[in-house]
Amino acid sequence: MATDSIPRTDRIAAKFATLKAEGRTGLVVFVTVGHPYPDAALEIVPSLVSAGADAVELGIPFSDPMGEGPVIQESSFTALQNGTSMQDCLDTAKGLRPSIGETPLILMGYYNTLLSYGLERFASACADATVDGLIVVDLPSDEAGPLADELSRYGIHIIPLLAPTSTDESIARSAAIGGGFVYCISVTGVTGARSEVSDRGLDLVERVRQQTNLPIAVGFGISERQHVVDVGKRADAAVVGSALVRALGDGPDQQAAQRGSRVVARLSGRE
Repeated sequence: MATDSIPRTDRIAAKFATLKAEGRTGLVVFVTVGHPYPDAALEIVPSLVSAGADAVELGIPFSDPMGEGPVIQESSFTALQNGTSMQDCLDTAKGLRPSIGETPLILMGYYNTLLSYGLERFASACADATVDGLIVVDLPSDEAGPLADELSRYGIHIIPLLAPTSTDESIARSAAIGGGFVYCISVTGVTGARSEVSDRGLDLVERVRQQTNLPIAVGFGISERQHVVDVGKRADAAVVGSALVRALGDGPDQQAAQRGSRVVARLSGRE
């Protein structure tokens, strides 16, 4: 890791400390930048935070999102059709900060977009945009060193993404290079709302607990309040993606924030 780190507030650590103190399960929300319309995130995200979102993942649209199900694939396609670029995603994060305070902002995407932008340039731009963490769907921990080195200069976390098929060795390597929290995928498959949370995903939480003290969030399939409750029995936060993205795109653009807020309020227990 680079040694010339720049001190900055760790918003992710602060948020999970608050969740622990309040004795509640966190809710992390995912939105695709540029969906359902070009500047949607700037208008929608503050409403989601007000409705109960504890952290926000901003999805970087990509032409080949191999980890996504049909809903998020379609949102990425729409965003690209709307002309959304990497720079737009960074500008969105920076533009959101004044309206969401200390809510953690996490960029989530695929490695090719980062390489094309340039790793050193990307890390610096993330710091300027007040990004707190990064999830790279297709970047194995064995190959994450160069990006981790660049991000560590600015105190930005690479958030490990682990699946039920992850070996104990892979979990240990990911935890060693990662930070912020660990994102546990509840299923061996793509994103998408499901009727219940997979037991395999919850079993993964216990395996990860043996390797790290980082907080753990569980995603892929979260669509009901009971899912969040079930996740909270073993993990620190639940992540909602497809159910929220579907609601955002299912109706007139001018009502997207209202539709999304209803989903978040229901999942967070505020409804």
